[in-house]
Amino acid sequence: MPCRKNLLSILVVAAIAGPPAFCRTAGASEPTVARVTFNGGHFEPAKLTVPANQPFQVRVTNTDRTAIEFESFDLHRERVVRPGETITVYMAPAAPGHYSFCDDFDHSVAEGAIEAR
Repeated sequence: MPCRKNLLSILVVAAIAGPPAFCRTAGASEPTVARVTFNGGHFEPAKLTVPANQPFQVRVTNTDRTAIEFESFDLHRERVVRPGETITVYMAPAAPGHYSFCDDFDHSVAEGAIEAR
């Protein structure tokens, strides 16, 4: 029974303390959603602008015939995007600056950039 007692104590404390800080609360603004399409071997648009120091999302659509790997070494994110697929990449808040992204499957593809300001 000690485990149940500990679990009950945790649940009571959680109920009193309320939701964790990272949970969305009523009235909280929605994160910025930047959209980019991979088509014909390049990203459109090549530059995305997002607010600095706030979480954001990048929606990546691949209209090419082969899979790509949306990769940002600067922001530590990588996701495979199959042909015809749209995915959402969740990004942590970024300090003001310039962050590159590419198709990590094909390094001859032009890079894109995310500018946080």
